[in-house]
Amino acid sequence: MKQRTLVVVSAGLSQPSSTRLLADRLSAAAVTAAAGLGVQLSVQVIELRDLAHDLMNHLLTGFPPAPLKRALDTVESADAMIAVTPIFNASYSGLFKSFFDVLGQDALADKPVLIAATGGSARHSLALDHAVRPMFAYLRAVPVPTAVYAASEDWGGDESEGQLRGRISRAAGELAREIDRREPVTVQDPFALTTSFEDLLAGG
Repeated sequence: MKQRTLVVVSAGLSQPSSTRLLADRLSAAAVTAAAGLGVQLSVQVIELRDLAHDLMNHLLTGFPPAPLKRALDTVESADAMIAVTPIFNASYSGLFKSFFDVLGQDALADKPVLIAATGGSARHSLALDHAVRPMFAYLRAVPVPTAVYAASEDWGGDESEGQLRGRISRAAGELAREIDRREPVTVQDPFALTTSFEDLLAGG
């Protein structure tokens, strides 16, 4: 069975939050879908709420505190990502955007991403396509075709829950197929020596 890593970025502000709940459902569905393709996913969750102060410090100083640096490295080294934001004023939250503002410019290049969002009303669902998807396209990620939006009413009643489950399952299947067809991500150490010490001496 192939081994791959999945990072889940949740920008929920409350504890518990519907954003984290959606993130957990999406990751569980992705793990199941990937297993059906012979891929074992190792899942790591990043709660941006816990990194809010570190993000502001990084934006002001240009240096990420250790917890934020670990989160950024986790995203860069992951084989795929699920990114979930609450929708405020018809767009992603400032906390969500700030995290991706400080990622390295190549961190998401060719990385499969499942985008999702939560909000109080179904009318905000278009924010996924007019705000969130273009941001990831700019970052050269590969958003899967199906984005998942969960409004408040999607969490209540059998019919709405069933529709949400269907969207989650479809999106998770798309993400799993993208993971399956790619080689695992390798991250180059920018400080690693590419020439042996002996060759360096000979060149001198």
